Amino acid sequence: MSLDWSDPDEIGYQLAHAHLEIDPLSLRFTDLHRMILGLDEFGGGADSSNEGVLEAIQMAWYDTWRDLHEP
Repeated sequence: MSLDWSDPDEIGYQLAHAHLEIDPLSLRFTDLHRMILGLDEFGGGADSSNEGVLEAIQMAWYDTWRDLHEP
């Protein structure tokens, strides 16, 4: 499966499971961008993102992260 910028929910899910220790709301968008590009399944171009896309991914990640950390 190849992910691109149009897959914020799946990217968020993958990041949440790969980085359980990181609160996604604590990240700068530059760090988030780097982490997304580092996903094995990610095939989107580095220059094809924007702030809105990164925010959608961050919120999807946060939703999954929060679910994983609830008692």
